[in-house]
Amino acid sequence: MMRIMLFLATNLAVLVIASITLKVLGVDRFTGQNYGSLLVFCAVFGFAGSFVSLFLSKWMAKMSTRTEIISQPRTRHEQWLLQTVEQLSREAGIKMPEVGIFPAYEANAFATGWNRNDALVAVSQGLLERFSPDEVRAVLAHEIGHVANGDMVTLSLIQGVVNTFVMFFARIFGTFVDKAIFKNEDGHGLGYWIATIFAEIVLGILATMIVMWFSRKREFRADDAGARLAGTGAMIAALQRLRAEQEVPAQMPDSLTAFGINSAKKHGIAGLFYSHPPLEERIEALRSRGL
Repeated sequence: MMRIMLFLATNLAVLVIASITLKVLGVDRFTGQNYGSLLVFCAVFGFAGSFVSLFLSKWMAKMSTRTEIISQPRTRHEQWLLQTVEQLSREAGIKMPEVGIFPAYEANAFATGWNRNDALVAVSQGLLERFSPDEVRAVLAHEIGHVANGDMVTLSLIQGVVNTFVMFFARIFGTFVDKAIFKNEDGHGLGYWIATIFAEIVLGILATMIVMWFSRKREFRADDAGARLAGTGAMIAALQRLRAEQEVPAQMPDSLTAFGINSAKKHGIAGLFYSHPPLEERIEALRSRGL
């Protein structure tokens, strides 16, 4: 979930800055009367926010997690980590990504990057210390699967589409409110700006559900890739180990569980905003596929 949260946060920041800049410059004002022009306008800035987030994803991940890139291995564990990622990358048909370790007690890992041949794969110190070599290899295979599947690029495209329609319908709503309620024939008075910002927030929350739904689906695909690269048994064992740690509160502080590669089962509305499906479902999916 770490890479998703970083991506969404960067995307939101870019959109907010773009919206404020456009309003200050008055560009927003000239697109509201023509739906075709408005849609093109929203698509340009909607996809801009998404792809700026994508291109910044590696840098953001390194800075926020304090990941230390392994350029020259200093220990046999680092040497093993590099060799394992190199082997998995070769089998997956992608270029060797950057490999790093970040200081965290919880079992965690992530992969990010703007394309499959310029990626970053990192694991937490806690995962390396407590998981067996086969389990670590399975987690790495899962992350390599994300890279090989082009998940970050696909996520960016989906985010660009939802950004476009959030901006588009928010501005239509703002114009309607300004004219119908505030009786501003121009449709771009104070009511427009207030209603537009309100609609962007509400629609943005609904759009996040779509992005999270895609994120949950891609976890199953990454598990399949991990099973093919590291073996179904090892992939299931790694997920079971994550579930075991999840069941011991002292091992995974509440403030950190939301960023882990494991996930507790969520029900109702909360489950719609979760980036990972429950571990039980992922384990059962692997067993049923018999990869």
